[in-house]
Amino acid sequence: MKVCYSFLFILLALVTSCKKNKVPLEEPKLIVKLVVDSTQVRLGNIGTPTVIPAGNAGQHPLFNSISAHYLELAPNAFTALGSGVKLYHAAETSLGGSTAIDFSKAIVKKPGEIFLEIPLKDIPAGNYQWVRLSLSYQNYDVKFYYNNVPFTGTIASFVGYNNFITSFLVKNQSLAVNANKFQGFWAFETISGVQSGQSAGTTVPNPLASTSPIPPGSCVVTGQFASPLTITGNETKNITLKMSLSTNNSFEWTDSNGNGKWDVGPGLFENVVDMGLRGLIPIKE
Repeated sequence: MKVCYSFLFILLALVTSCKKNKVPLEEPKLIVKLVVDSTQVRLGNIGTPTVIPAGNAGQHPLFNSISAHYLELAPNAFTALGSGVKLYHAAETSLGGSTAIDFSKAIVKKPGEIFLEIPLKDIPAGNYQWVRLSLSYQNYDVKFYYNNVPFTGTIASFVGYNNFITSFLVKNQSLAVNANKFQGFWAFETISGVQSGQSAGTTVPNPLASTSPIPPGSCVVTGQFASPLTITGNETKNITLKMSLSTNNSFEWTDSNGNGKWDVGPGLFENVVDMGLRGLIPIKE
């Protein structure tokens, strides 16, 4: 009997130890990454392929970082913006007057890094055909010419509907703003310092323009899944979504002298006319 009791005691101790050391399983998540692709089709505002208009020129910028402030899944083409499943909405503030994106609290990542992790249990079960992603910030390198000599500069581009900015780092230098800036505000850093300006417009491709329009001045890029994203509510593994954004000649300027180069001086600064991303393809991995 003593042997039996000893055996039971040891068995109980082992079971208790296993329970204490058992690592809880992580709940499955939707992993969202923002990626850029200069070979992706170049779209216009209504989501159809477009070319650079006569008198302008463009280039594929080399991205350093990117941010978005809103993400939504839409079941079908008739789902109004805001009526789908909202997965993310970044912090906003009225410190600058009207409501604006609070850039100081923005998630800014390199392309390809994890941007969001959302528990799948928080996403209603269903089939989703479309995704809507509102971009807010881009930081990239571009080529420019001074006296016909090529250089590389860095641009920080704010494409959100309205942005409250205290200060921000372009590349090596910071710019203080402490105010709201509307969509299209940019800063350009070279070895000569930082200058800033406002682009005339920002292209925002929306293939659902006829059935589910977006408000003017927003940067809600719309993309369709190759096959619907299905959420069952019984997932046991992570789902990764790559938001592939077209940078195909997304940096566009008025080509005053027709040489296809962005000339910035002396005596000539070719105006930036567009820096909006040129399409979205959501890819389930």
